[in-house]
Amino acid sequence: MGYILNEEGKDLLATVKEFCENEVKEQCKEYDISGEWPKEMYEKACEMGLNALEVPEEYGGIGIDKITAAALYEEMAKADAGFYTTMTATNLGYKPVLIAGTEEQKQQVSDLILNGKHGAFCLTEPMGGSDPSCCKTTAVKDGDDYIINGRKCFITNGAISDFYVVTAATDKTAGNKGISAFLIFSGTPGLSAGNEENKMGIRTSNTTDVVFEDVRVPASAMLGKEGEGFKIAMKTLDLSRTFVGVGAVGIAQRCVDEAVAYSKQRVTFGKPIGKFQAIQFMLADMEIKTETARQMVIHALTLQEMGLPFNKESAIAKCYAGDISVEVALDAIQILGGYGYSREYPVEKLLRDAKIFQIYEGTNQIQRIVISRAVMGKF
Repeated sequence: MGYILNEEGKDLLATVKEFCENEVKEQCKEYDISGEWPKEMYEKACEMGLNALEVPEEYGGIGIDKITAAALYEEMAKADAGFYTTMTATNLGYKPVLIAGTEEQKQQVSDLILNGKHGAFCLTEPMGGSDPSCCKTTAVKDGDDYIINGRKCFITNGAISDFYVVTAATDKTAGNKGISAFLIFSGTPGLSAGNEENKMGIRTSNTTDVVFEDVRVPASAMLGKEGEGFKIAMKTLDLSRTFVGVGAVGIAQRCVDEAVAYSKQRVTFGKPIGKFQAIQFMLADMEIKTETARQMVIHALTLQEMGLPFNKESAIAKCYAGDISVEVALDAIQILGGYGYSREYPVEKLLRDAKIFQIYEGTNQIQRIVISRAVMGKF
């Protein structure tokens, strides 16, 4: 693994690896088939604080750096990408609070996470897709309150969260500048989970619509100022997309591991297939792609830690890692041959899990727009 960790980080990584090996990896095979959300497994993970890796020390967290968090997230993704997705989705919902929330909001949400609760970031809408400015959800001022109506879709942790960050149009005539962000807690009248997606992959994560029907919240529920919601959402995605790359790297590394193990024990023409140069070159290319993606992730996170611009590098990390995770999964299936296509072996699941990393938190086509704009500038 290409992360340089201190002793505390190495100890944390060993603990997370042991938990994932014993409590996640094999168990998720069943849940992948059933589509069941494994509540007990997540309760154990939250007891260990695996949902709280990004809570700053000032709000009660352990205060680890982004590189260490990445190493831990990669280990989770290697075990099961749906498990990784659930853990990181809470922190996706947490980021806009850290970006724009009041001290009271930050501490309130931090306390929820530290007590094992989940969160969600409600941005995508049925007609919006890759266009987050297409916001049909509305927030209408009513005295000292706002009344929110609308529907968000493809929301990870949608049915199991205790807090939601929601974008809504407070001024439908102002475009992006008319979108605001709100912090809403579960149990608020009118907030409900809608349709649950029967997904191709990451099936141990919960993905639903989130519906708002005359949801009344105080003005103090707003994050930042009115009209700043789109800007807050874009800053959130800038920060989070590198960690999406981490998950993709975890899948790719698992594919390499599975293909290497199979190549050593599968015998044909009188010797293990790993002795054949054709297989060796495939494995070498898989490793090159995986380690290159990992180092791009580390570079983007290092820039974040140093307070330097990272928008382009984060987009590259997410885009490249998402693409190679699919490529490496396909190669792993090819190396396993017919067994790679069978559910008896894990690599077909890894391909199904990998595909979403080219789609969620900004499709790889959107990332290429971000990258090209950074390269070309205005002209």
